[in-house]
Amino acid sequence: MPYCYVNNINLYYELHGKPEKETLVLSNGILMSTASWNFQIKELSRHFQVLVYDCRGMWQSDHPAGQYSMEQHADDLSELLSALKIERAHIAGISYGSEISMVFALKYPQKTKTLMVFDGVSQVDLLLKSFGDTWVAAAEQKNAALLLKVTTPLNFSEDWITKNQKILPILEEKYRQLDFDAFIRLMDSFYQLNITELLPNIQVPTMVVIGENDILKTRSYSDKIAKLIPDSEFYVVPGSGHALCLEKPQEFNSLVQGFVYKYADN
Repeated sequence: MPYCYVNNINLYYELHGKPEKETLVLSNGILMSTASWNFQIKELSRHFQVLVYDCRGMWQSDHPAGQYSMEQHADDLSELLSALKIERAHIAGISYGSEISMVFALKYPQKTKTLMVFDGVSQVDLLLKSFGDTWVAAAEQKNAALLLKVTTPLNFSEDWITKNQKILPILEEKYRQLDFDAFIRLMDSFYQLNITELLPNIQVPTMVVIGENDILKTRSYSDKIAKLIPDSEFYVVPGSGHALCLEKPQEFNSLVQGFVYKYADN
């Protein structure tokens, strides 16, 4: 399994597709792993070199003690790209990964060819923190069943949940393998996010996307991001909840493919 030693930790990563193609980075949501991108890898690696990875504190990467931050995640990604000799990339992420992506674009504009923000926020308000606190409470109890119970209605639309009941026990089993302490550190990193005033400084081509039925990070957050990032494109995906890349993979892939091609060199 490929690992890269960056900033005193080992990051797990996967590269798919041909290296001569444009590089697309996909950064995980907070409970996602590289395997969560399978719908995207299968399709998008036909057109681009796709880099997926686990952030520090996630799954197959190292879970160091101490506080995490979005800036630290951005630094890790920058070092990973440098180690892989990737000078510039199309930077995309969903939820937690979209917030890393925005911080990356602010801190490393020279490495950011385009920015794609799916279901993201630029700061954490009291309502969002109240949702997050229920996740943290489940993690503090190291209770995978409870974590599934409190996250599923916020992460997925009612329609998806109704049609995918068989997947829920698989998710619960996955959550049993979660490093709950590292997850809490990731949540603390999220709580510290506050980049709204910095968004006008993002000067790379940007696309902002939100699921129509996202009740966790609702459209108002994406509206604000799209209005503050100069010349950004904004799209709403009908019928999707928060986990847009899983609920509507074809729409997700189409949006990414079209946006990357618009700014691709080859």
